[in-house]
Amino acid sequence: MPAVTVQQAFDLALQHHQAGRLAEAEAVYRQILALQPNHAEALHHLGILAHQLGRNELAIEWIRQAVALNPGNPAAHGNLGEALRALGRLDEAVAAYRCALGINPRIAEIFNNLGNALKGQGRGDEAVAAYRQAIGLQPLFANAHSNLGSVLVEQGDPEGAILACRRALELKPDFAEAQSNLGVALAEVGRLDDAVAAYRRALEFQPNLAETHRNLGAAMVELGRYEEAATALRRALEIEPGNARANFDQALLWLLLGDFERGWPAYESRWEAHRLTRRNFSQPPWDGRVLDGGRVLLHAEQGFGDAIQFIRYAGRIEERGGKVIVECPPALAELFRSAHGVSDVVVAGEALPPFDVHVPMLSLPWVFQTGGESIPRAVPYLSADPRRRVLWEKRLGSERARRRVGLAWSGSPRHRHARKRDLALEKLGPLLRLDGIDFFRLPMDGGADDVRRLPAASVIIDHTEHIADFADTAALLTELDLIVSVDTAVAHLAGALGRPTWTLLPYVPDWRWGLEREDTPWYPTMRLFRQPALGNWDAVIERVVAELRAWAAQAT
Repeated sequence: MPAVTVQQAFDLALQHHQAGRLAEAEAVYRQILALQPNHAEALHHLGILAHQLGRNELAIEWIRQAVALNPGNPAAHGNLGEALRALGRLDEAVAAYRCALGINPRIAEIFNNLGNALKGQGRGDEAVAAYRQAIGLQPLFANAHSNLGSVLVEQGDPEGAILACRRALELKPDFAEAQSNLGVALAEVGRLDDAVAAYRRALEFQPNLAETHRNLGAAMVELGRYEEAATALRRALEIEPGNARANFDQALLWLLLGDFERGWPAYESRWEAHRLTRRNFSQPPWDGRVLDGGRVLLHAEQGFGDAIQFIRYAGRIEERGGKVIVECPPALAELFRSAHGVSDVVVAGEALPPFDVHVPMLSLPWVFQTGGESIPRAVPYLSADPRRRVLWEKRLGSERARRRVGLAWSGSPRHRHARKRDLALEKLGPLLRLDGIDFFRLPMDGGADDVRRLPAASVIIDHTEHIADFADTAALLTELDLIVSVDTAVAHLAGALGRPTWTLLPYVPDWRWGLEREDTPWYPTMRLFRQPALGNWDAVIERVVAELRAWAAQAT
């Protein structure tokens, strides 16, 4: 076949390819390679076709051959990056995209794809820069605007994300992905009804978007519309049964509704849903069997509050014959030495002693098949160190002419529900004006700035500069008569110590608090004060003030 005929064959293959006749296109590409094995573009396009068919290992093989023959083709490097990214090989994908841009730095599509890979690596700032470069080269690039919106939410700029997604929709009004990304950004700033509307519009354009159904379900949970949430999550899983985030959201909904039988096993999807790192030990995980003196490594995961809540199971492990070794962050180590059933504590990062089996803390309810009536509820299961108690008694004084109340109005700003969970200190003004009570600031992020900014908060006594870890916090809490806190690790600690605790909850709380009850089986000395409607802290504070006034009067 003469060279011109090869060219004609290649043109024919491209026509088939562009028309979606992939089998015909593949056949012609292969005929070309049978005659001219070093035809770089035929190899390249065979790779593109393989990627389109989901055969990415083969795509990489074909395109790498093409790149070896023609290393100066930026499109080939870019398409190699796409095949690598599809397989999750993000480091290699980023390298391929950067190679393409080194050859031609003015290809907007490759900057956009680079942004996608960087986002997948968690390199949000670099992803934002890549998307902005794509937009700079091609201002009408709707995909890049939408992708920019998606990553800006993750970077803590939901307002910027809303602007980016709205620009994408101006350019492409029927763009389902941009509508879905807009919904995520709107939900992040608390505009839940608008978020639901955006998700529904996205699904009008593209009904089978599993992630959009999942996001719709999450928004419905936040609105307290649980049946609609369950329907949306079921639909997400019908479309994509392996969607770990939908499985996890469904687990949280089941647990919130008290369906522990389905909730605990589904909660194991947290590892994939949030890309948590499973511990890779040669020893097997513990499945709940009798241990007969075996050593169990119980390792902390997620937040401080989670660890404090679930360390209670150490006593249950001991009852099954296990010797419990706890691995935890430094801030919890001294406190956990006091936990019932704990034999030894190791600070995370230090060498581990010998052990026979292991279990992550938040898998324990599943291992023990915990139901509503079988929650380990005996308190206290943690205690304050006597020597530290003496120090705090001296610091606060032994005179108790007035009631002592500890206050925590916010937690970590990095918590995914900080916006709805935390309380502005200004809201506590009516509490601070009550007579007969000394208020103490409890450890929290940013609390000192709040106190300095609000003149009425000058009555709050602050000794938190003396707190080095949770063992210090425990000693302080034992010197107080009552703890009033939003849903933070301090509330968990107070409950674990068996201290009188009033926990202030948003309208839709974290799963562990369930719905409607004013008490909780997790902490018998705790009372729950719930928002009666979404965002309504005023009603909560009004009730707390009335209850505090009556409580303080009892002491006189």
